[in-house]
Amino acid sequence: MPQDKHGHDRDDTPHYDQASGGWGSMRGIARILRDQKPSVGAMRTLWRQNKPGGHMRTSCAWGKPKVPHPFEFCENGAKATIWDLTTDRCTPDFFAAHTVSQLRGWSDHDLEKTGRLTHPMRYDAVTDHYVPCSWDEAFDGIGARLRGLEPKSTVFYTSGKAALETAYLYQLFARLYGHNNLPDSSNMCHETTSVGLKKVIGSSVGTCVLSDFDHCDLILFFGQNTGPNSPRFLHKLQQTVERGGRIITFNPVRERGLVEFTNPQRPTQMTVTKPTPISKMYLQIRPGGDIAALAGICKRVLQMEREQGAIVDWPFVEDHTTGLDELEAWLQATSWPDIEAVSGLTRADLEAVAVAYASSRRVIGVYGMGLTQHVHGSLSIAMLVNLLLLGGNIGREGTGISPVRGHSNVQGQRTVGISEKPELVPLDRLEELFGFTALRDEGHTTVTAAEGVLDGSVRAFVGLGGNFARAIPDQGRTDPAWAALDMTVQIATKLNRSHTLVGKTAWLLPCLVRAEEDRQATGPQAVSMEDSLSTIHGSLGKRQPASPDILSEVAIVAGIANATLPPNDRVRWDDWTGDYGLVRDLIEATFPDKFADFNERLFTPGGFYRGNAARERQWKTESGKAQITTPKVLSALGQVPQGDQMTLITLRSNDQFNTTIYGFSDRLRGLEGSRDILLINPEEMARHGLAEGQIVTVETVLDDGHARAVHGLKVTAFDLPDSCVAAYYPEANPLVALNYHDTLSKTPAAKGVPVRIRPHRQGDPRS
Repeated sequence: MPQDKHGHDRDDTPHYDQASGGWGSMRGIARILRDQKPSVGAMRTLWRQNKPGGHMRTSCAWGKPKVPHPFEFCENGAKATIWDLTTDRCTPDFFAAHTVSQLRGWSDHDLEKTGRLTHPMRYDAVTDHYVPCSWDEAFDGIGARLRGLEPKSTVFYTSGKAALETAYLYQLFARLYGHNNLPDSSNMCHETTSVGLKKVIGSSVGTCVLSDFDHCDLILFFGQNTGPNSPRFLHKLQQTVERGGRIITFNPVRERGLVEFTNPQRPTQMTVTKPTPISKMYLQIRPGGDIAALAGICKRVLQMEREQGAIVDWPFVEDHTTGLDELEAWLQATSWPDIEAVSGLTRADLEAVAVAYASSRRVIGVYGMGLTQHVHGSLSIAMLVNLLLLGGNIGREGTGISPVRGHSNVQGQRTVGISEKPELVPLDRLEELFGFTALRDEGHTTVTAAEGVLDGSVRAFVGLGGNFARAIPDQGRTDPAWAALDMTVQIATKLNRSHTLVGKTAWLLPCLVRAEEDRQATGPQAVSMEDSLSTIHGSLGKRQPASPDILSEVAIVAGIANATLPPNDRVRWDDWTGDYGLVRDLIEATFPDKFADFNERLFTPGGFYRGNAARERQWKTESGKAQITTPKVLSALGQVPQGDQMTLITLRSNDQFNTTIYGFSDRLRGLEGSRDILLINPEEMARHGLAEGQIVTVETVLDDGHARAVHGLKVTAFDLPDSCVAAYYPEANPLVALNYHDTLSKTPAAKGVPVRIRPHRQGDPRS
C-alpha cells in the first residue's frame, strides 16, 4: 500500500509513528547523556550553545537567530556536544593494551567510544603500537619528514569543523610549504554546489539569509533530511506553514522531519496539541530524477505563461538572464512520458507543483546531497536555479537558492582559502602580505588525493580533523594503500578508523573541542565559523579541557609549520598562536570585502553577513548574467538501472553525524539495531526473489575493471521507490567508485550507485 502525495506512511514497512522533535528527541538526548556520562557543566554548555557569546555547535551549519530560543540546540547538536564532553578517556594505557592491527577491526562506534584522546602519540612500527611522545618530538619529527618530501606529494586535508582562524593558517602553511593540495569535506558533499552554482549565478554559495524564511510563500525541498541533520531549521519551516506558506518535498525517502514536527520549545504542543504538518506534498522521486521533475514543472509553468500570462517575471528574465529560448525549445521537445518514467512521478503531481509555484510570489529552493552527489548533480542544481529564475526568485526578500551544509564550518573554511583551485584564492594578496611566491597549479581534490594514495604519488597525508579514510569512496581498494605512505598525521579529538590506517611513520595529535576553553598567551581565545547562510559567528569555549596535554588546532598547525618552514619575518606563528585576534586581522587584510572590522563584529547577535553578489543580482558569470541552462539529459544518474540492476543511495541514520556513530537507533525511520542492512520496497523484494531478513551481497555494476562489493547485508523492507535500494554510510562506501562522480565537481555520486544484489550461497564465509 504505497503512501500518497500528502505523506501517509505505508503500513507494511518500518516507519516512525510520531512526529520529529518532541519527546522522541528528548529521549534520544537522555540516552546519550547516560551513555557518555559527560563532564560536570555539560548542561550549562548546552544552554550557551549557538547563543551570542557562547560556543557554536560542531555539527550542523544551520543559521543562528539574532534572538535565540531558550534552548538553541537540537537532538543531534546536543549529541555532538555530549559526545565531545564525555568523561571517557583514550589514554596511552589504552594504546599499550591494543595493537593498531587489532584496532583496525573495531567498529566506528567502538573506536570513538573509547573517549577523548589525551596525549600526542607516535606510531611504533616494530611493536605495532601507538606510543606517547612529547609535542616537541611530534612537531620536530613531522617537520623533518615534510622537509624531506616533495611538497606536491603531500596532502593537507581538513574536515568542516576547523574554525576560520585554523583554516586560514592551515592554507597559508600549505602554500608557504609549496602546494595547493587542500581537499576538504566539501569535496565529498557540496562541491557540486560550489562549482554548479558558480557557473549559473556566479556565486559558490546560496543566496538566502535567515530572515528570507520569514517572508517566503513556497519552499521546494530536494534531497535534504532536515529532521536529524539540521533540526533547528524545522522552527522556520513550522513558522512558514503556520502563516500560510507551503512546503513541497522531493525525496526518495520519507523523512519524518519533513512530514510533521512537534516543537520541543512549545510546552503546549509537547503535551496537548497536535504536531505541525510540514510538507503539503511529499513526492518520493526516484534517485537522479530531479532534472526530469524540474523539467516537468518548468514545462508546465511556461505553458501556463503562454496561456494566461503574469507568471514569468519578464523584466527580470530579460535584464538578468540568458538562455531561456534554448531551454524552452528543449522542454517542448521533451515528452511527459519520458519525464514521468525518469522522475517516477506523475504528470498530475508535477503540474500541481507548477500551479503552486505560479501562485507564489516568493519562492525558495532548498537542497542537500540528494542533488549534489550524482554524476549530473550540477545539472540538477542548474535546473532548480532555472525554475527560480523564471519567477525572479533570486535577489528579492523571501526568495533564493539555499543549499543546506552539514559540518559547522565547511563553507567558511573555503571562504578563507581552503581550496585546491588557485583561481579562487587571492594569491597575489597572500604573496604581498607574507613575501613568498605561491604556486598557481591546481591541487588535489578528495578524489584525486585518494587516487594519489592508490598510485603512490601521494607520499604524506596530514588530516586536520575528520575521518578521511572512512569517508572516501572505494575503501576496499584504498584501505591497504595507506601503509605505503611515508607519513600520516591525524589531528583529532577521538579515535577513528583513519587513525588505524597508518603510514610508515604516523602521528596522532589530540586537540581541543570547541566547547573547551582555549587559553593562550594573551588569555582565553575565541574562534569563528560561517554558517550555511554566509553569516559569521564567534565562539567561546568554557569547559575544562579533557587533558592538560592536548593543544588547540591553531597551536598544532602553527607548531608543525614552525618546525617545517624556514624563518620568515612576516610569518609569526608564535604570535598568532598567542592571540587569535591577530589571525582575524590577517583574514580581514586578505579578504577586506568580506571581513571588514572582523574583531569588532565577532560576537554580533545572529552573526554578521559577509555578503553575496548574486543576492544583489550582480552575476559574476562568464556572460555577466544568470545562466538558464539546458541540461541535455533527463536523469542525473551516470548509469540508469537495466534489468536486475538497482540504484543505491547511501543514508545517514538518526544516530550519527558524518562518520561518527553515536548508537544504533535510526528512530526517525523506525529502524533499530544493526547498520548492516539493505533497504528495499516489498514489490522490488518480490521481483528479485528476496525475503525479509535474507543475507545478501551488493555489488557495484561498473565496467572499469574493479570489483566492488559489500557482504553480509540483511534485506529489510522499507518504503522506497522502485529500482532503488538504500544502505548506510559509511558502511556502503566501498560500493562508491572514485571515478563515478559529478562531471564538474568530482563529488562522489553516492546517491546514485548502480548495483546488483546477489543472495549469499549456503556456506559462504562472508555471510
